[in-house]
Amino acid sequence: MDFDWNNPSLGGAGSLTVMEIEESFEDPFAVRLLPDSARFSVQARYFNLGRSAAGVGVFSVYRTNGKVARVIVARRFTEQEEYFYQRRLNHALAGS
Repeated sequence: MDFDWNNPSLGGAGSLTVMEIEESFEDPFAVRLLPDSARFSVQARYFNLGRSAAGVGVFSVYRTNGKVARVIVARRFTEQEEYFYQRRLNHALAGS
């Protein structure tokens, strides 16, 4: 996946680097979700929960045209997101 980093608006990225954010999308166990909310229905926005190569949990909100992704906001996992990601990972590795 290619990324549009022109004039990024990564409000909550804090100490995350562009590389860590991109790596979180390459995580083979990343969880991608389309929010079920009227708030996101005007412009389709997606959520990505993945880990960087160094193991940093990254939550991102992004939009895409199918070829290029534009990250709107990215930040480290909260405790609940860490639990959700780990639960999905354990389920995938158990083969169920």
